[in-house]
Amino acid sequence: MNNPFSISWSVTERDVPIFLREFLKNKQISKAALTDIKFHGGALFVNDEEVTVRRMLNAGDEVTVHFPKESISDSMEGEDIPLNIEFEDDHFIVINKPPSMPTIPSLYQPKGSLAAGVMFYYHKKGIPSTFHAVNRLDKDTSGIVLVAKHRFAHSLMSRQQKEKTIKREYIAFVHGNVKNKKDTVNTPIGRNPDSIIERMIRKDGQPSVTHYEKVAYVSAYDFSVVRLTLETGRTHQIRVHMASIDHPLLGDDLYGGKRQWINRQALHSVKTRFQHPFSEELVEVAVDLPLDMKKLWK
Repeated sequence: MNNPFSISWSVTERDVPIFLREFLKNKQISKAALTDIKFHGGALFVNDEEVTVRRMLNAGDEVTVHFPKESISDSMEGEDIPLNIEFEDDHFIVINKPPSMPTIPSLYQPKGSLAAGVMFYYHKKGIPSTFHAVNRLDKDTSGIVLVAKHRFAHSLMSRQQKEKTIKREYIAFVHGNVKNKKDTVNTPIGRNPDSIIERMIRKDGQPSVTHYEKVAYVSAYDFSVVRLTLETGRTHQIRVHMASIDHPLLGDDLYGGKRQWINRQALHSVKTRFQHPFSEELVEVAVDLPLDMKKLWK
């Protein structure tokens, strides 16, 4: 694998005449990133020659950016945790996170996080990076987590998130027989003032939009299988929105769900789709349901 902190582009006839500074700006490398490169161990090369941003480029030139080495926090210790890696290249890893695993360590669960597993994996593979999660899942929500291998990749994907070009689909099991085949919940979400964890529908909350489609109804256990997509990414959004229409998630006792069939919220991030910011190819990753949800559906 190539150094994940090096990125190269070929200069085309359509690009010139152009200075390297403007060329890199067009590639979404900010002034702050250029300052970081200049003063913290990075470098700019044109045709294997180290240059400054004032270099004038010609068609056929090969531009390479070497980003500075990332500092790894002493508090982010690696742990030998098996990872279900669904996609990997020099810039990203897509991981299918199991339930009961926090995305990052916390005061209440300092061990066993996805971040710790990724840090151990990086150390084993000689990848000099720290943990950059593009999205996070609640501890008891399973499924796809997209991780960037370096700061620049993370910043580009954060921009895609703001532009809503990263698409994610979820599968949830919710109590009762959902009447509408397709519908949208568009109600603002904010903190519950009586809880440090719980969210609630509030007029002064953040705009929140959830689209859902009923996939099946399991009459034996009186629950519906719904597929969901989000226009916004608020904390607990799916859980709060489905509870607000009287269909809380199975196992989600924080928002009115019952745990007789499953001991965690029955929510799984099943698919992600995004345009790769470097290859410009469309990347789509889909994963199967975890065992507990699969057994319950069958």
